[in-house]
Amino acid sequence: MTHSLAVSTTDAYFDKPSRDLASQLNLPFYRLQSAIKFVKEYDYLLLVTAEGIGVAKTGKGAPKPVYVDFTSGAVDHRRKFGGGKGQDIAKAVGLNKRANLSVLDATAGLGRDAFVLTCLGCSVAMCERVGFVRAMLEDGLARASLHHEVKDIVSSMNLLGSDIRKIESDEQFDVVFLDPMYPHMEKSSAASKKEMTFFRDLVGKDTDADELLSRAQQLARYRVVVKRPKSAPFLNDQEPTYTLEGKSGRFDVYVVKSLDSA
Repeated sequence: MTHSLAVSTTDAYFDKPSRDLASQLNLPFYRLQSAIKFVKEYDYLLLVTAEGIGVAKTGKGAPKPVYVDFTSGAVDHRRKFGGGKGQDIAKAVGLNKRANLSVLDATAGLGRDAFVLTCLGCSVAMCERVGFVRAMLEDGLARASLHHEVKDIVSSMNLLGSDIRKIESDEQFDVVFLDPMYPHMEKSSAASKKEMTFFRDLVGKDTDADELLSRAQQLARYRVVVKRPKSAPFLNDQEPTYTLEGKSGRFDVYVVKSLDSA
């Protein structure tokens, strides 16, 4: 069961953009007349503010809103100190075998994995079919494009206008990356848990996740990489070519053709 969501703003200056966004996403507009902790009509608000478009939980004791931010915090720290091509995600995608890969992140979410891969030299196309998440991602990319340290990075991140099912079959990517929503809370930071709780509440499980694998295999020249919690079953019960296990999760790699043959 997903939770209720409305579009709102804490600043009258953004009243019209908020209403426009609500209409675009087919969500109700909620006029915020008190602090978010006192809101009872909706479980979450999609806020349009000077900081960007963020999602906030309502009610007493609710944490701060979540924004897509490529310029500070954990994402920026990972860009600077994340371990480069020695990271598991880099090995899974195949950056230890070949540079400058084209990647389709078919379940982009907040864009963090896409950002990491772009920092490592990939060109990344992204799909995000959930309307409010897509709006947050689009907003985050726009703000990052104005930031002197990351504008060149996000210029190689392309948010597509459709989901993976609508991509033409003759369009190919070196690697297709999947991270479907799974109802499992792996060990992670408090901030990560907060964000994943928000999105599990509002989006729920990707019930058609198994179908994504076969579509991804049609679009991948070399491999499909599926990011999973350690305890999660293989997508579509299909055993991968091999698996890379990390501290809190794993990457299942389905090889279509060897990157060594490229």
